[in-house]
Formats: sequence, C-alpha cells, structure tokens
Amino acid sequence: MLTIGVDIGGTKVAAGVVDDDGTIVAQALRPTAADRPDVVAETVADVVRELAQGRQIEAVGVGAAGFVDETRSIVRFAPNLAWREEPLQKKIGGLVGLPVVVENDANAMAWGEVRFGAGRGQSHVICLTIGTGIGGGIVFDGRLYRGRWGMGAELGHMQVVPDGRKCGCGRHGCWEQYASGNALVADARDIAAAHPEQARILIRLAGGRIEGEEVTEAARQGDEASLAAFARVADWLGQGMADLAAVLDPGCFILGGGVSRAADLFVDRAREAFEERLTGKGHRPVAEVRLAELGASAGLVGAADLARKR
Repeated sequence: MLTIGVDIGGTKVAAGVVDDDGTIVAQALRPTAADRPDVVAETVADVVRELAQGRQIEAVGVGAAGFVDETRSIVRFAPNLAWREEPLQKKIGGLVGLPVVVENDANAMAWGEVRFGAGRGQSHVICLTIGTGIGGGIVFDGRLYRGRWGMGAELGHMQVVPDGRKCGCGRHGCWEQYASGNALVADARDIAAAHPEQARILIRLAGGRIEGEEVTEAARQGDEASLAAFARVADWLGQGMADLAAVLDPGCFILGGGVSRAADLFVDRAREAFEERLTGKGHRPVAEVRLAELGASAGLVGAADLARKR
C-alpha cells in the first residue's frame, strides 16, 4: 500500500510517497508561508496531486506543528505558526479527494523512528525534536500517546523557569527556551555581549548578526562563547530528560531535529547531565539516549505510516 506523508515546516512543505516498509519511493518539496493557512493547504494539495499522479495512493498523512485535536483533523493552536482552529483535514481532503489524517509533527517523527529508525525494537520511547523549539512524541507499548484531547507530549512547553524567557506559546520559562536552537542562539548572543573576548571567532563569522549556523561553526573552531552556549543547552536538555524519566520511565530517548546535526557538540554532555540528575541515580536502569536515524524524512515517513492506521 502506498500512502503520502507530508511534513509542514515554517518555510517549506516536504512530501513523499511511502511504501509499507517505510521506504520513500518519490519526493517533492514546495516553499510556503506558514503565516497563511489558506496558502499552506493549497500548497499541500498541489504537492500531493503531483506525487499521486500515476500511482494508487490510499491516504495522506500530514504532520503539522501544533496542537492537533483527538479526531486528528483540526490544528487547534500552533505556538510558532498562524494556525488557530484550522480545519486542515477538511481543507486538504476536499482539495485532493483522498482520506487525510492530520498528526502533530513531533508525534509523526516519533512514530517514524519507532517503526523504521532508531526506536525499532524499543517498547517505551520518548522522541525529542530539537529545532527552533522542542517537539515531543511518546510511544509506549507500541502505541502513540496523544492524551485525552490529542494534545499530549507538548514537552517543550513544560515550565522550567518561573517568569523566565518569553515563549511563542504565550507563557514564560518553557523548556524549549533553554534547550533548543533558539536557546542556543540566545545564549551565544548573551555571552558574546558580556564577554566579547571569548567570542572572537563567533563575532568574526557572524559579521554582526549571530545565528545558529555561525554558533555551530564557531564552536567547531574552538570559540569559547559558542562552546559555552552548547554546554548550557546540553545541561538543560539533560535536566529535562531526567524530569521526564522521573514521570514516564522510558527505555529510550531519541534526539532528532535540526540541532541534532551538531550532536557531536552537545549530546555527550546532555547524556551525562541526564544521568547525573536522574531521580534514584544508581538504583535504577538508565534509559538509552540515541540519535534519530531517519533525518529530515522522519516526520513524513511517520505521517504516511499513521495514515494507514486511520
């Protein structure tokens, strides 16, 4: 059976035709503006029609960043996008004439990794997508946990610092403001401003505006400020995983998302922080910390597979 998986990002829509084994047999990409819901639906429909041409497609799975309701049809709220009560399933289904399932993008990524990637053979898995923010997906006993109203596993929005940094969700002090790509840049800018002598490489590379790519490259060149920013993010990531383990007791954490491409700069320290801060340290098994295997395709592969289970 062939299904189409779609991963809606902030600047692009990635889609692929996926078979029963999780293999992508065809792909397509479109730019889009996430602040225009009507344009996003049209873009998704356009790419689905392209991929469906000449193929027997059974269903479409759409991964969307936001709170997706329990019917897997409406995006209730998207912290970093313009969607509010967006009937995405109805819009896209009406345009393409195929069954459509909408899923939170981190849930789709988690499902893809458990079915076909780093989580194969694991029964209790927490996936973290570390990018602009932190997305979460939980698969326990082979089932994707969504919560009563479909809005579970918004792990990046656990409050870790009361009255802390402003978050896109409207609150302050959320975990993703301290352990994400945005957090990495914020920390690097703060350190560079306070201690420019520690950020000479970063300042030279950035040329006036510090962004994630420059922080990563500067850290690889030994820049003190950039390395310190990665260390801060790693410590917060480890702390959050320890807190999650205290509540959910997973057997495995899987780390994916854009920041994971710089895993060599922070994962070992994050793992150490997790183990050091784990409740009951020394008297309990320690969950594995693995890197995602499917890369940028995890979300669309997972969404396509979930469409089979509609």
